[in-house]
Parts: sequence; structure tokens; C-alpha cells
Amino acid sequence: MLKIYTDTDTDITPAIAAEYGYKLISMPYSIDAKTTYPYVDFQTFDAHAFYDTLRGGVLPTTSAISKEQYMNYFIKDFAEGNDILYVHFSRAMTNTFDAMDQAIAKLKSQFPRARFEEIDTKGITTISYNIVREIGDLYKAGKSLDEILEWAREEVDRFAMYFFADDLRFFRRSGRVSGLAATMGTLIGVRPLIYMSPEGKMVSVGTAKGRPKALEFLVDKVAELGDDIQAHRICIGHSDALPIAQELGRMIEERFGPQRIEYVDVNPTAGSHCGPNGVGVCFHAKHR
Repeated sequence: MLKIYTDTDTDITPAIAAEYGYKLISMPYSIDAKTTYPYVDFQTFDAHAFYDTLRGGVLPTTSAISKEQYMNYFIKDFAEGNDILYVHFSRAMTNTFDAMDQAIAKLKSQFPRARFEEIDTKGITTISYNIVREIGDLYKAGKSLDEILEWAREEVDRFAMYFFADDLRFFRRSGRVSGLAATMGTLIGVRPLIYMSPEGKMVSVGTAKGRPKALEFLVDKVAELGDDIQAHRICIGHSDALPIAQELGRMIEERFGPQRIEYVDVNPTAGSHCGPNGVGVCFHAKHR
């Protein structure tokens, strides 16, 4: 039997995980030396309270989980002879998957007939959310593991995500965006424009003077790269900025007509790097 996994860095909540049958791996963050595991240490993510804490000057840190933790997640399904598919956030953004690889190698030595496959969404938060949902739809429709893997080989790179940051303190400290000038945050009103690259990295692609221009840039990217967007979800992610996200949704529908738009809270672990008031859009595209 096929069992599917994802992680909290994909913005999937326990309710959505249960809708598809995903098992959810919790990716931690720390504030003042206290480490929190989303949906283990709490059941509902209070995005407003979390991002208000960041607005008050708190800069959380994040960390990888251990080989032993990965083994604890997977061992029951290995022992029962189930096939496992793990749809996860970008390998290019973390070293946590080194520990996972070690865990899988050890488990396979114990259970040599077990099959473990992974799909790297080459992204984090909203783009991963969109891909995880699409794969969940395939799983619910009864597609086989090999059919899902074939879909992913063709489709993962055809989900694009573009977004803007509001406060560069978080990105500057983490160093997770290539091409992002550290001095940019001193320019009042400038919004860095960022995308998820085909390699699974966050890359700066320019700036916009003011939030309206940043939103226009995102809509223009949907127009430039969008492919069969009405047949897929358009996911708009935000870090406690729902009114801005909804304004983007209105702009998209004014340009392209009614769409299947979902508004997604950026999870706290990824949000520790991007900070509050960020907004981005993920859509089906010709390419990233």
C-alpha cells in the first residue's frame, strides 16, 4: 500500500493533510532558545500572533531534524511493507535531507524490500503547497506511485512562484536569497522581488518601488508565464497580510476572469526567514 508524507514547510495543515491521507513531518523553529514543532506543540497556527511577534523585533531561528526523528516518522510504514512517497520542500534550501538520507539508508538495511520515493517540489511554502495539493488529488484519484512520479517529472518545474518581501532583516540574516543586496533594506518603500528558481532556490529578480508596483509585477508574471491557469489552483501565500493577498487576487481576476484562488498562510518555520507582510503567487506556468 502507498503511504504519502509531506512536511509543515509546505504550508500543509493537519486538516488538509487528513483530506488526502498525508502524514505530516514537523519542521521546527526557535524563539529565545525555545524550539517549537508546528502541529505537535500546537494544533492551530495563529499566524497573526506569530507575525506580530516578529513585527515586535523577534528574529526566530530554524534547525534541521535528526536522523532519529526521520526514522521515527517512517519506521512503521517500512515495517509494514508499505511504499512511501515523501513530497517535500526544496533540498537546495536545507541540509535536513542529509539526515533523512541517513535514516532511509539505515531503514532499508533493516527492510530491504521497502520502497521509498521522494518528490522535491524545488520550493517552499506556497509553491510546495500547490504541488502537494495536486499530488494529493492524484493520490485520491487512485493513481499509482509510478504514475505520480511521472507526473512530477513533467510538472514540478511548471509551477512558478513570484513574491515580494516587506522587511529584509529576515532574509539578510538567513542568506537564503541569492542576488539580494544587503543595502536594499535601507531604501524606503523598495520591495525586493523574488522567485523560486528551477534549482529550488530563492533568487532576487529586481525591485519595485512601493507595494502597488510589486503587486503589478506579480500579475504581469502570471500574464507572461501562465499556462492553462484556469485548470489549476492559483495559490496566493502571505505572512499575515490577507488584505494585500486579497487585493492581488482581485487584480488577477480582473485581468484573467474568475479563478480557483486559495489564500495560504505562510508557515512559521519558513516565515521565520521571510518575515511579516510578504505576499506571493503560485500558478501553473510554461516554466519557472
